[in-house]
Amino acid sequence: MSVAQERNLRVVRDEPREPAVRLGDIALRNRLVTASSLLGYGVANAKLVPYGMSPISQFVPLDRFGAITTRTLTVEPREGHFTTRDVWPLSELPALLKRYGQVQRQVDGGWINAFGWCNVGIDAYLRDYYPRTRGQNTIISVGGFSPEEFTTLVDKINKAVPAGEIAAVEFNVSCHNVNFDFESIIESVLAQAVPRSNHPVVLKLSPDYDYLAHARLAAKYGVSALTAINTVKGLRLDPNTGRPLLSNGFGGLSGRAIKPVGLRVVSELRDAGVRLPIIATGGIRSFDDCREYFWAGADAVSLGSATWFASYPGYLLSPLHAMRVRALLRRIEHYRPPHR
Repeated sequence: MSVAQERNLRVVRDEPREPAVRLGDIALRNRLVTASSLLGYGVANAKLVPYGMSPISQFVPLDRFGAITTRTLTVEPREGHFTTRDVWPLSELPALLKRYGQVQRQVDGGWINAFGWCNVGIDAYLRDYYPRTRGQNTIISVGGFSPEEFTTLVDKINKAVPAGEIAAVEFNVSCHNVNFDFESIIESVLAQAVPRSNHPVVLKLSPDYDYLAHARLAAKYGVSALTAINTVKGLRLDPNTGRPLLSNGFGGLSGRAIKPVGLRVVSELRDAGVRLPIIATGGIRSFDDCREYFWAGADAVSLGSATWFASYPGYLLSPLHAMRVRALLRRIEHYRPPHR
């Protein structure tokens, strides 16, 4: 953690920030949140190479965001297609970069990734990471392959985190990187896990599933808000060999390329009469991007790979990228979306 982040954390603990925005029963500090995975668990263990967090985040006050969404957490630690390690000595940096190349690639207009829900597990997160991020407003993202796994995750969060201490729990029942058909479990997940949660639940929608039907199920079973959208299932091949660029083959496409898809989904949800609050994500980088999503019907917006990812040489400009993020935060903190 940088000196600036430690100072910000002390300030927040001494002077708690009151929620400025409410999406139903979800309290946000403003309408700008961060997307799952891009900032890991909200804090890094290694200072020099902050594994799991965009280097840009080291120059941005994370406590000022409406909420920080964690990497998707599962019941047990999960290697996925990557690793759970979060401390790498400099001597092993080339091996780490090689691993990244197998699960994440920059493509036209964005990024494609297949990390496969690699994470330390819910117990390790609640024990080792969450206590250090209480100055942030947190959305804990969780994922599983059965209703029982989701209820276990909810129960563990209920036990460790008092009601009102986090913004929400996000149910990721739509990830393509784990090669599972979530259509078969989504209704039972919502029916069994949502009522058990002491915290508001957000359902993350995929444009590759029947998101209108899933949004209606969310409203039926008491979900508090929707995240729209998850990454779009995609594929890139090596033009010289014909082999997939990612070790998993297919991956999730994010970044500027999917912004029109995200806007379409948000608009279609509103046109279909869905009234749940919507946290929109997909290609957002500027204030104009945010405003487009607000006009489409979103209540809050989420910064993902379009903001936090860069080419490896591009990270040398992290302080400049961070200036743009801080400027966006200032505008959003004082922005009032148009009435619909």
